[in-house]
Amino acid sequence: MSYKSPLLSLPGAVPAEAPDEGVAAHYGDLFREQRTLADGGGVVDLSHRGVVTVTGEDRLSWLHLLITQHVSELEPGRATEALILSANGHIEHALYLVDDGATVWMHVEPGTKEALIAYLESMKFFYRVEVADATAEYAVVHLPAGSIAEAPEGVAVRETAYGRDLFLPRGELESYAASHGPAVGVLALEALRVEAHRPRLGLETDHRTIPHELGWIGTAVHLQKGCYRGQETVARVHNLGKPPRRLVFLHLDGSEVHLPGHGTPVRLAKDGEEGRQLGFVTTSARHHELGPIALALVKRNVPVDAELIAGDTAAAQETVVEP
Repeated sequence: MSYKSPLLSLPGAVPAEAPDEGVAAHYGDLFREQRTLADGGGVVDLSHRGVVTVTGEDRLSWLHLLITQHVSELEPGRATEALILSANGHIEHALYLVDDGATVWMHVEPGTKEALIAYLESMKFFYRVEVADATAEYAVVHLPAGSIAEAPEGVAVRETAYGRDLFLPRGELESYAASHGPAVGVLALEALRVEAHRPRLGLETDHRTIPHELGWIGTAVHLQKGCYRGQETVARVHNLGKPPRRLVFLHLDGSEVHLPGHGTPVRLAKDGEEGRQLGFVTTSARHHELGPIALALVKRNVPVDAELIAGDTAAAQETVVEP
């Protein structure tokens, strides 16, 4: 049976679509919920995301060998994010991590934890580590930047510039949302993510995406470390070349009723809908201040000042990743 959050029983809750099935898209007023988040209020239910823990005295040194981030000396309570790449440098997993001094906590995209755990288990060898699926016991909730809501004692917290992710015992999800709400749907959080140009695995990525294309160098990829799968590609592209594609931010024509969905072709406006496809929309959203916006992945040589169309919708681009 597919997951269904208890917060979907709240008044006005509208279920989210893929990849966020199981939680609320919104609770009846999308723009109000966005403004609440932007002002530092509300709680976002991310309990559909996978939670994986790593314990054992070798946990940080072991993870350091497998992921793109420098974590061998990660301080307790310091949040970070990392990727796992294929041998060819393509992105396979995105991990959102924090170590509490005894356990590394990470949350991952829905539907990815099984493959991640299988890979981690295959790489344990002689290291003193234990990998566990903690999704049944813990739920992720997000508090926006500026929130004055407190985390319960003993709960692992990832604090970043964009807010805090709490690894909350599942039995406390409803009571926490009730006392620290209002509850805010994932569409509001997605709109703010698009505004901030932040990529997401499975939306901004496909089977051949490399970190350079999305601006993940520096935030999720540490360039002063080696010894991880795919590192050769990361170093070669950084030092000798340019990625084949780049992430852009799009201001969409606000007169259109519909939003271009994930995968919608992006073309030069002057060539029209029959022109050559230069990329595709990765995420689109309705923003409470900016109107309809999107992220898209386009060929590197698309001029930065070119007027684009996403499907049949006019789109003005802003540079996220330099060509």
